[in-house]
Amino acid sequence: MVKGGVRAARIRRHARVRAKLAGTASSPRLCVFRSLNHIYAQVIDDEKGHTLVTASTLDPEIKPGVNGKAKSPRAGLVGDLVAKRALDKGIKQVVFDRGGYKYHGRVKALAEAAREAGLKF
Repeated sequence: MVKGGVRAARIRRHARVRAKLAGTASSPRLCVFRSLNHIYAQVIDDEKGHTLVTASTLDPEIKPGVNGKAKSPRAGLVGDLVAKRALDKGIKQVVFDRGGYKYHGRVKALAEAAREAGLKF
């Protein structure tokens, strides 16, 4: 067992990932947070410390389409929405920050949906 628990281990993994990547104005960071029931995505410019775009399963735009679906398809809807909002703001290139989670399941579904919607990373 990991000292401090599973959440502490994820935070340590996230710190390792964040040490190697950062979002800039030309290619901001697409950050993913996964809770037990929901998934959240943000596009962040780390130079200025500003969040440029957000999307989650709690968003009013996709909330009706989320009900009755499994978690991975919900994450795909969030990936699609965050990509559309980023493209509307003129953001085409991002750096993907998986947040200390494995690139698997919901995180992978979100990333692939964002790629299919037109984001490059």
